[in-house]
Amino acid sequence: MRQLGIQLVDGRMPGFAAILGAAPDNKTAVEIVREFQKRSILSFVGSNVNGRSIIDQLKEENVEMGWDTYIVPYGRDTITGIYPLNWAIRGALTFGGHKKGEALKCLKYCQNRIFAFGLTLGEVDDLKYATGAGAINMGFPIIADTKIPEIRPTGICTYEHLVSELDRKKIVSTCISVRGVKVKVSEIPIPVAHAAAFEGERVRREDMYVEFGGKYSTAFEYLRMKELGEIEDGKVEVVGPEIDEAKEGGAMPLGILVEVAGRKMQKDFESILERQVHTFLNEAMGIFHMGQRNMCWVRISKEAQKKGFKIKHFGVILHACLQETFGAIVDKAQVTIYTNQEDVDRIMPEAEAAYRWRDERMAGMVDESVDIFYSCTLCQSYAPDHVCIISPERLGLCGAYNWLDGKAAYEINPTGPNQPIIKGKTIDEVKGQWEGVNKVVYAKSNKHIERFNAYSLMEDPETSCGCFECIVAIIPEANGIMIVNREYPGMTPCGMAFSTLAGSVGGGNQTPGFLGVGRLYIVSKKFISADGGLKRVVWMPKELKEALGDRLKARAEEIGIPDLVDKIADESVAETSEQLLAFLEKEKHPALTMEPLM
Repeated sequence: MRQLGIQLVDGRMPGFAAILGAAPDNKTAVEIVREFQKRSILSFVGSNVNGRSIIDQLKEENVEMGWDTYIVPYGRDTITGIYPLNWAIRGALTFGGHKKGEALKCLKYCQNRIFAFGLTLGEVDDLKYATGAGAINMGFPIIADTKIPEIRPTGICTYEHLVSELDRKKIVSTCISVRGVKVKVSEIPIPVAHAAAFEGERVRREDMYVEFGGKYSTAFEYLRMKELGEIEDGKVEVVGPEIDEAKEGGAMPLGILVEVAGRKMQKDFESILERQVHTFLNEAMGIFHMGQRNMCWVRISKEAQKKGFKIKHFGVILHACLQETFGAIVDKAQVTIYTNQEDVDRIMPEAEAAYRWRDERMAGMVDESVDIFYSCTLCQSYAPDHVCIISPERLGLCGAYNWLDGKAAYEINPTGPNQPIIKGKTIDEVKGQWEGVNKVVYAKSNKHIERFNAYSLMEDPETSCGCFECIVAIIPEANGIMIVNREYPGMTPCGMAFSTLAGSVGGGNQTPGFLGVGRLYIVSKKFISADGGLKRVVWMPKELKEALGDRLKARAEEIGIPDLVDKIADESVAETSEQLLAFLEKEKHPALTMEPLM
């Protein structure tokens, strides 16, 4: 046991399989054992069916067996199945510190700490039933590839006790799922390095081989929860052209569909896991990722492509990292990547409906109703001094995390980027400043930002990273503000396009008069409320107006200016400050008569 270099995962021994009987053919036997081997699950092989053993099948295919290959023969007779069970008991004695004769303690240790299971291939006779019953008594479930009476949960094993899985292609994942084995991938099988050191890496246009999303093509990333039996763990598929068919320096559509399942998985966790796509892909050397949801932007460098990096490796990375980081809730994960425009367009509506559902969960909650906000430091690889403060009425500037998401993220990972903040003493109720929030912002911004006003654009506003959906900027001559979204490629009345503004606003700096925001924050009652709120908005692109639609009109009615949306200019009537002022005066926009911003 020591010579295997067994490492405990969360205080538990990694999984091992005791395989009895013989597969229907040699190829199937090898595939099953290799699949366990690939997942670093130790296979004890033995027993026989009609005089034929899985050991014989592996020998005939020249499969090397022994401790070093994680395939250990234990004997051709069913009775020799006591040897892997004895090995498990030795784990209780060695790692659990229990003594010989402490039967109940050893059995309990096996049940809770040793993730073993039995797999019977072929006919199950009375002797195999009896051997399996002994294994179940130790907390080890039995999985069979034949139609046998099943035993669902009764309290000895963690989950099911006796399971029939007739599809041999699914039998390995069924074994892993029934026993609740957590597979840890220590090295991701991709042709480039993967580590946190590469998270902030940029891929400039001249170094880029191909890109996806941004303003160059349609792209989305969408994670949804499924039932355990609906997905195949580790399956990664690219539907459409691979990188070999991409034009160097060009753009391709991209749809990343991640499906996860787990007994402890909840629908509220979807957005938290989905947002991790940003971090997981960024940690690959030569890969750049920005944004989220259907506003993501991804680049693969020429160097990464030269080393053999494929679009499929996005899925390999996501599966490995989800299992490694969120193994407590993710039992299975599969990834399908679409690179055909028609497939991306087909699935996008479902993704957008899911995004809307997540956003609407916060309806009715206000900042005053809670004593705790949540921080988010997910983007500090790009902006080391940036800290997002998420409240019920102010979602993260990436648009992907609201207050409930921050709460769920903390429950999943108490040491992660989302931490609770006790608001503490109120310093300024109108501007939205609290003692507890200031302390956290100061500490998490590397002691760079001393104060933060949640509701002000002009005085100590929140910092911005680079993943914001929109930029808010002051238009002094109009005594108001403009808002430009990431998708808008044109010029704005302040004389800068989105890309130029982003270079000034992002990076974690506190810039009065400029702010990165999530687009739904625009229709929040707390949107720059200390500076006049929605009445200050004098210009925004037509697409953004339409996207906010009824929500924007409803807010205008709430503040008593039902025709405000018509008074807000867009690119069809104003692209310069002179044109903007002429339009505002004609429409008698309320910003012109409000208290001066500066």
